[in-house]
Amino acid sequence: MRTRKLVAYVALSGGVDSAVSAYLLRQQGYKVRGVFMKNWTGTTENLAGECNWVRERDDAAAVAKRLKIPFAVWDFERQYRALVIDHFFKEYARGRTPNPDVRCNQFVKIPLFLKRALKEGADFIATGHYVRKSKIKDQKSKWALLNGVDVGKDQSYFLYTLTQAQLKHLLFPVGELTKPEVRKLAHKLKLPVAEKPDSQGICFIGEVKIEDFLRTRLRETPGPMVNTKGKVLGQHRGLPFYTVGQRHGLGLAGGPWYVVGRRWRQNTLIVGTLKQQSHLLARTFTASQVHWSLGKPPKLPATLLVCHRYHHPVYPAIVRWRGVSLVVTFRKPQRAITPGQSAVFYERVRGSLRVLGGAVIAKVEKKGFVW
Repeated sequence: MRTRKLVAYVALSGGVDSAVSAYLLRQQGYKVRGVFMKNWTGTTENLAGECNWVRERDDAAAVAKRLKIPFAVWDFERQYRALVIDHFFKEYARGRTPNPDVRCNQFVKIPLFLKRALKEGADFIATGHYVRKSKIKDQKSKWALLNGVDVGKDQSYFLYTLTQAQLKHLLFPVGELTKPEVRKLAHKLKLPVAEKPDSQGICFIGEVKIEDFLRTRLRETPGPMVNTKGKVLGQHRGLPFYTVGQRHGLGLAGGPWYVVGRRWRQNTLIVGTLKQQSHLLARTFTASQVHWSLGKPPKLPATLLVCHRYHHPVYPAIVRWRGVSLVVTFRKPQRAITPGQSAVFYERVRGSLRVLGGAVIAKVEKKGFVW
């Protein structure tokens, strides 16, 4: 009896990683369908513009044509705007620095794509993320999310909110490859995006200056910019437009200068010199909106490996409960721990990093200037 081919819907972004993912799945015997998610046109804010998403869609369509797979465009812009972008502006207005890529994967890119794909008959969905998944030894009904083989491209930080139900239907074809290997394969296949640069900036929006993007909704409220002794050095544009540790865009001479704190009631931004980096260091923070990828939390308190921002190395920290929130204390002080960013918890398993879960940084506990 002939068995049915498993169907995999691939999120074709218009980039090389998702293009090679589609090819690899086809080679593995899946019945592959390509889908471009139209999540942002940028027309309301007059940023990015239609040409950006149209170009990405056309590149995705060209990949599908080259691979001879069906192609469709699915529109999730309303949901993306409400669940990701509105939240993005609200967080900045509160003085926090959110990670829209994490939230996009949590509320749009994975769940909405998966729900519709399954409804249309898919067995799996696939993305071009540099991550891996594996069955957990002695718990074969559970899946674990692992870092990608290419440490420099690993994207497990953005996917800690995945659930077991989602992992069951997810495929990450390039997770076992390095970026140079993906590029080499794309050239060999003559894919139209083989030389396309990696996307930068906000998920689905692309390269846009955060300051310009914030100005589309947030009002500027200028105030004094002072050094650590209170001497006025200049004027800032509004506290929400700055983030802890920021160096560029301050407009001050005699630097480099770094943003080290804020006084909200006085509408004052505090900056320090290179020799005053200690003001950016902290060992402890609290985190909320906790999610455990394995379905249940590890036994706490425990020493876990923690990454408090994307592309930052993992460091050991003691993690313990405080009510429904977590308190995370590093062994060594860390630079620029930022409220609104995610802290992702890992454990090392046979040379790989396995994601345990993560949470959103709520408050940094340190002496000196508060962020």
